[in-house]
Amino acid sequence: MAADDTHLDIAGTDVRISHPDRIVFPEPGLTKLDIVRYYLAVADGALRGAGGRPLVLKRFVKGIDAEPFFQKRVPENHPAYIDTATLRYASGTSAEEAVIRDAAGLAWLVNLGCLDLNPHPVRAEDLDHPDELRVDLDPMPGVDWAQIVDVAFTVRDVLDENDLVGWPKTSGSRGIHILVRIRPEWDFAEVRLAAEALAREVEARAPGLATARWWKEERGESVFVDFNQNAKDRTVASAYSVRPLPDARVSTPLTWEELRVRRPEEFTVRTVPARFAELGDPHAGIDDAAGSIAGLLGLAERLGPAEKPPRGTSAAGRRASTMPLIEIARTKTKPEAEAALAHWQRAHDEVAGMLHPADVLVDAMRGSSSQWYRVRINLQHVPEDRRPAPEPLLADYDPWAGR
Repeated sequence: MAADDTHLDIAGTDVRISHPDRIVFPEPGLTKLDIVRYYLAVADGALRGAGGRPLVLKRFVKGIDAEPFFQKRVPENHPAYIDTATLRYASGTSAEEAVIRDAAGLAWLVNLGCLDLNPHPVRAEDLDHPDELRVDLDPMPGVDWAQIVDVAFTVRDVLDENDLVGWPKTSGSRGIHILVRIRPEWDFAEVRLAAEALAREVEARAPGLATARWWKEERGESVFVDFNQNAKDRTVASAYSVRPLPDARVSTPLTWEELRVRRPEEFTVRTVPARFAELGDPHAGIDDAAGSIAGLLGLAERLGPAEKPPRGTSAAGRRASTMPLIEIARTKTKPEAEAALAHWQRAHDEVAGMLHPADVLVDAMRGSSSQWYRVRINLQHVPEDRRPAPEPLLADYDPWAGR
């Protein structure tokens, strides 16, 4: 045991916290031990979202300013109070993933460098049938909070009409998550189809505000109803997750009444424990509200097959976009991506002035075990005779090099 290790007795379980005084969030001055204590303060709510589910470990071992790495497989030396479940993926691979059941498990995750909790939408006892449909409202650049909230209430209307209950929470970043407990009677493909039908119906009811278009460059300044978060290999940050933003923001459950009057930046590691102690968990009844997706599957049948993306490909074998896209960089980190974007904008300042916020596409991409970033520009608002030609990439990071 290192000299600066701390041991916590959590309901009779001894949990070791290494480097407890290490600063995790410099701006508010929060240490690793502060994050552990935060999760202990909201443990009932955090476990309602992530307990009993296999987790992908998103580990910030070098702090929030460095890219995390993703670990599906539970560490071999995990303690006895950590359960496991073996998930099998479409690729043919499998992974024995961690399953936490109690507050000690939350502390163990933080000690590994995990900040947000990323559970699959299934219980460890039934890995083939999701018990949660997840609605991820992902705003494009230029979209304000009021528009995201309007879309959320449209989602609620569609859910109500299909006898389902939505439980909203801030994503902890710019968006809103709406969780829908369902009976575990349908497989992943059926749940994703139900979520896609929901997204298409929301788009039809809120044209210009919401979109179900898969390709980012086609969305404009709208809120993407991301139905693909219900695919088998996807996870989202669960309730009470700490997000890796400078202010230590928290993905916080809200009531529908609060959604119009509260803002995401209000909810941080510093503020949420007091709220939780005073008000409890707005999602306390979520497990008693499991419903059927039969109505949404019926909606999918009435809507018919979704529009398929163009089948054309570029000379490099990639999908040929219907938009005039140019790629300018691929980088290992977000600061490098932002630097490349700034360089391009300085070199093309007149064109940059014609772009709309949603024309600048900086996308976090999933590599084999870490994120990387792709920077593209949509020139749709630039006259054809003034569009710059594609140039060599300003940075060309290969996340698969050496593998």
